[in-house]
Amino acid sequence: MKCDVAVIGAGTAGLAAERAARKVGAKTILIDDHFAGTTCATVGCMPSKLLIAAAKAAHRVREASIFGIRARPTIDGRAVMERLRKERDAFVAATLKSIDEIPPGVRLKQRAQFIDETTLRLGDGGTVSAKAVVVATGARPSVPKVFEPLSKLVLTNETVFELATLPQSIAVVGAGPLGLELAQAFARLGVDIAVFEQSDHVAALRDPEIAKELKSVLGVEFPMHFGVELEAAQEGGVARLSWSGPSAGTKSFERVLVATGRPPELHDLGLAATGAAVDKRGIPNFDKATLQCGDAPIFLAGDVDGERPVLHEASFEGYIAGRNAASYPDVRPSRRPPPFSIMFTEPPLAVVGAPASEDAVIGTASYAEQGRAKVEACNVGLIRIYADRSSGKLAGAALFGPAMDHIAHLIAWSIERGDTATALLRMPFYHPTFEEGLKPALRQICEALQAPELGDLDETAPPGA
Repeated sequence: MKCDVAVIGAGTAGLAAERAARKVGAKTILIDDHFAGTTCATVGCMPSKLLIAAAKAAHRVREASIFGIRARPTIDGRAVMERLRKERDAFVAATLKSIDEIPPGVRLKQRAQFIDETTLRLGDGGTVSAKAVVVATGARPSVPKVFEPLSKLVLTNETVFELATLPQSIAVVGAGPLGLELAQAFARLGVDIAVFEQSDHVAALRDPEIAKELKSVLGVEFPMHFGVELEAAQEGGVARLSWSGPSAGTKSFERVLVATGRPPELHDLGLAATGAAVDKRGIPNFDKATLQCGDAPIFLAGDVDGERPVLHEASFEGYIAGRNAASYPDVRPSRRPPPFSIMFTEPPLAVVGAPASEDAVIGTASYAEQGRAKVEACNVGLIRIYADRSSGKLAGAALFGPAMDHIAHLIAWSIERGDTATALLRMPFYHPTFEEGLKPALRQICEALQAPELGDLDETAPPGA
């Protein structure tokens, strides 16, 4: 078989790459061994948010007494998981429908390996010859060898949503975004939870103040053990974990959820046959602006490149890679939007733009006394906004507090537009809203930079805004 662009992998990035290449007139072939749907729909974004939504409902009932409303939730674990899978399957069906709309002859249900830079060997012995290849094979769960004795007691993001009901207890290994999201959700649904992390880092945060606040807030709901080494054994049908470190101990858990990362799925592609130079993770060296691997007609897109493993980035990378593969060797760099990630705990954590440099001006604001947050009884969290000292433009932020999954969009858009703190303070802020909590941090930046006088516009906010 011959084509202009061969795309390996039919996830979010692969679908976007094939669509982008075909749109500019390239003959495409999309190769996948399952065509089962995207990671987001099947084992990622959507099922995890369905679990979080159930947990939020239970938590609201449990905490209603704060407002003088007495109630106690009765949690039907089987019903929780059945509803999750029902709605998850509807999202998957919508994805599969879009795959079915790809023109006949483009989809190829096979495994593929490189024979050389532009030739692929298929699982049935056939070959595909292309002018350029996009690799969009995604990532896979990683289970360290220490958990091999636990056998079927181990869960990953690819199996946890298939639980028939809620376990009595789960050890969550890994304090990254996925581990913490699911840990809080299960804890709020009545599951006995403990989180274990080998390092001292939490949620991949590079801002130590936000990391400290996050540990403090989430630590009220479930124990988190950092700087630990784990040993695992199976005893009487349960997992027996022993851990070292400052909080050393031993405890049994019904299941163990391993959320220690998802390395790129590259192990069976035969990349060595292309002669591509790879880094220590086995990922081919590639240009982040073009997604091209060296000078070769090979492009990476999505989670497989290990850069920004979130859906909107995968979609955008698929577009870049598909367009450049179709026009190879006329490859053009693309300007990337600011990095943007959200962890859907409660409160949410959002990280936008660049981390704080040594010369950055930082504005900080707590949500402990913020007006709307106190009204809603969710007054916890801290935000830190970074600005460039020379230009005054916003450069990044780490935001942990109520509604930050929404407010972070405002910061991301402001960074993209090149706004300053002064420009944002001149915008209208309705009262009482969570958005008002940004103002103290923005004022700090203005004061540090001796920004132009704001006039009366910023003097009208009521106390506690």
